[in-house]
Amino acid sequence: MKNLILFIMLLLFSFLPVSAYSVKNTTTNKTSFSLPLPKKKNNISFIKVDSLVITRFFKVYPNLKKHKSDVLALYKKRSYNSVWFDKEGIIEFAHLLHSKVNLLEQEGLRSSFAYKDKVDLIFNKQLTPTITSTETELLLSTMFVFYAKKVYKGIDPEKIRETGWFLPTKNLSYSSLLQSLLSDPQSIDKDDKLLFGQYYKLRDVLKKYQQMEQNGVWNLIVKDSSILEYKPGDTSKTIAQIRQRLAITGDLKQDTKSNRYDEELLTGILNFKKRNGYKSDPIITSSHIQRLNIPIENYIKTIMVNMERCRWIAPELTKAPEYIIVNIPSFKLFFKRDGKTVLESNIFVGSTLNETVIFSSMISHLVFSPYWNIPTSIVQSEIKTAMDGDKNYLITNDMEWNKGRVRQKPGPKNPLGKVKFIFPSSNDIYLHDSPSTLLFESEYRAYSHGCININKAQELAYLILNNNPDWPVERIKKAMDGGKETTCYLKNKIPVHLGYFTTWVNDSGEISFFNDIYQRDDRLAELLFDNDSK
Repeated sequence: MKNLILFIMLLLFSFLPVSAYSVKNTTTNKTSFSLPLPKKKNNISFIKVDSLVITRFFKVYPNLKKHKSDVLALYKKRSYNSVWFDKEGIIEFAHLLHSKVNLLEQEGLRSSFAYKDKVDLIFNKQLTPTITSTETELLLSTMFVFYAKKVYKGIDPEKIRETGWFLPTKNLSYSSLLQSLLSDPQSIDKDDKLLFGQYYKLRDVLKKYQQMEQNGVWNLIVKDSSILEYKPGDTSKTIAQIRQRLAITGDLKQDTKSNRYDEELLTGILNFKKRNGYKSDPIITSSHIQRLNIPIENYIKTIMVNMERCRWIAPELTKAPEYIIVNIPSFKLFFKRDGKTVLESNIFVGSTLNETVIFSSMISHLVFSPYWNIPTSIVQSEIKTAMDGDKNYLITNDMEWNKGRVRQKPGPKNPLGKVKFIFPSSNDIYLHDSPSTLLFESEYRAYSHGCININKAQELAYLILNNNPDWPVERIKKAMDGGKETTCYLKNKIPVHLGYFTTWVNDSGEISFFNDIYQRDDRLAELLFDNDSK
C-alpha cells in the first residue's frame, strides 16, 4: 500500500509545469517585484580635474581668470583630487562657504563673486543643476580662493605699500588654509591664528552699527546757534538729542529723554570723550556736537577700513612675550607683557609734513642721557637760520659741532629727554623721552619731525630693564641724570610695531574713533571698495 501511495505522488509532481518554480524564484530576486532596496547614494566616483581642465574652465569663466594660478596651485598641492565632493555629493563645508560669501558685508567688504548666480543654482534644492560636476568643483574652488583673498589676505601687497604701510604682511597658503577649514569648518567664523584678534572685535561692533543704520535711529542733533557750549545744569532740546545719541552708542545705559544736563548725562559725556581722544572735562562744545553728527555710514566705512588693515597683520606679531605697539592716530603707546598692558602712555608723533612711518622693528638698545644728532634737514631749514640771527645760538642751546654735524648735549634742553629707545630704521625714527611735558595734555599731538615722543619714557625704561640684574633701579637713575651718554644693550630685543588705526575696540567691547591725522582712510576706502569689487 505504501508503494502505491509513493507512486501516485511521483506521478502528480511529474505533471507540474517545470517553469513555475524557476519563474517564482527569478521574480523574487528582482527588485521591481520584491521589497525595495535602499536608494542608491549620489556617488561621485570620479571628477576629472587636471591642468588642462582647469585652463578650459577659466576660458569659459573669464571673469575669474585672475584666480587661475592660485586654483592651479591648490589642486597641484592636492594631487588634483576633488575638494568639494564625497560619496554623498557636495560636502557640508561648501554650503557654509557659500553662505559666508553671501554675507561678505558682515566681514566689512562690499564685494560679490563673479558668476554668483551660477553658484546659487548649485545650492538651490528646488532646481536640477545645469552644470557638470567638474564645473561645480572648479567654481567652488575659485569661490574659496576669492573668499580667502578678500577676508584673510586683503588688497594686493603692492597696493598696501602704496598706502604707506610697511608692517610685515602675512604669508597665506590657500592649500593649508583650506585643509585647516576642512578639518574644522566652524573656524571660518573665528580663528585668531588666521586673523589679528582686533579684526573680530571690529566685526562685532560693525554688526551693531549696521543694525543702527537699518533701524534709522541716527538722528541729526540740532544745535542752537546762539549757544556756544553746554555745561552741567543747562537745559535745552539739544541736550535731549545728545542724550539719545549717547544711549544708542552705549555711553549711557538708558535714554531718560530729559532736557537737563544732569549727572547721568555727565557720565555719558565723559565716556564719549574718553573713547574719542578728547580731554576729560564736562563742557560740550560745537566740535563735540559736530563729531556726534558724523553720519553713521561714515562710521561704518571707518570700521570696514580698519578691518582691512587688520587683515594685513600676521597674528604672530602680537604673540611675543613682550612688545610695544604704537597707534599713531590715537597718540598712544602700549607696552604689552604676557598679553597684558603693563604701560599705557600718551605720545606725540610726526606732523603732517613729517609723517611717522608705519613699520615694525626690534628695539636693540637704550641710550641714557642721549646726544641729539640733529638731522641735516633740520640744520639747513632751522638751525642755520637761527645761527645767522644769533652767533651764540649753539652755545645758548647746548649745541656743538661734531664731525661736521650739529648735535645737542645731554641735559634739560635736549628734546630727547633722559632716554631713547633704538631700533633699525631707514628713516632714522626712534622712541624717546621729552622735556615738553605740557604738550602731552593736548588733544592733538602731531608735532615731531617723525620720531615718537613718550610721556612715560622713563617708566618704560624701568619696566624693560626690571628683570635685568646688570641694570638695577639705582644705576638706571644715575645714567638718566648723569649728563653723560650711556648705552644699555638688551639681552632680548623687543618688537616694536608702529601702526595706524583710526578706530579700535578695547577688551570691554567699547569702540574708539580717532582723527585721521594723515588722511589715509579715504585713500584706502577707494582701494578697498572701488578696486576689484568682483
